[in-house]
Amino acid sequence: MHSNLPFASRENPNPDPRKRVFCILSDDRVFQTKSPDMFNSAIKHAGINGIYIPIKIKPDDLGKAIQGLKYLNFAGANIAVPYKEKVIPFLDMLSDEAEQIGAVNTLTIEDQAISGHNTNAAGFLRAIEEVRFHSENKSALIFGYGGAARAVLFTLKHLKTKNFMITGRNPNKAKKLVSDLGGETIGFDELKTRKLTADLVINATSAASHEESPEMAAIVENLTLKNCQWIFDLNYGRENYFFRDLAQKSGTRFMDGIPMLAHQASKSFALWTGIEIAPEIFLKGL
Repeated sequence: MHSNLPFASRENPNPDPRKRVFCILSDDRVFQTKSPDMFNSAIKHAGINGIYIPIKIKPDDLGKAIQGLKYLNFAGANIAVPYKEKVIPFLDMLSDEAEQIGAVNTLTIEDQAISGHNTNAAGFLRAIEEVRFHSENKSALIFGYGGAARAVLFTLKHLKTKNFMITGRNPNKAKKLVSDLGGETIGFDELKTRKLTADLVINATSAASHEESPEMAAIVENLTLKNCQWIFDLNYGRENYFFRDLAQKSGTRFMDGIPMLAHQASKSFALWTGIEIAPEIFLKGL
């Protein structure tokens, strides 16, 4: 089991007079993320002269934006949906984990070279460790096939989860994920009629409320689960979660994405600064 990271001192022994700028890149959703609040709390705690900002990027400008990070002297960046996979061709290097997962959520910038890392996997691992969910020989149903789903599946395979079912609106994309990392696909139509046995259900899509996806909400509302132990929605900040409603109906424990976000932020911050700060500090910014 992972032990808590040590708290960084409030007094930085080697204060840097330069202002360090960190950012998160996404589409319109970048202004909904809690990451700036969390990281700016950690920056203040660590005594760093810096700031973390959200930046909206159009899909066609992603490559230019990544190159711009070097020339504008950014100290580090996060990549959010929908760019976790699309960003890879524009990077100079990938960590082993990011390469295996096929998705990136953290960029380090050093000597004009940009490296891609994946801290989503570690964040998910630590979140389920905290609630003492043991996934060995268990089964999992994962909604989604993007970067977050890839990190989740990679982690569960590492933990020796026995069976994986991947579902989503686009069967071809689900099949691509299964081809890369394993598991089996299950279509939305099949979910409507099949009684599932899954110890863990994970929503790794960006939709969590009826307003965001009426189609998926209707499917989840009618989902019949047997012996499910945890439902984990990687989203957060919604008033109405249809997966939380499913958990209440099924008598299953529920967790949103805030614990995972804090843990992955802690690892990203350590990659950028060399300073390890406990996730609790990030949560204080909320």
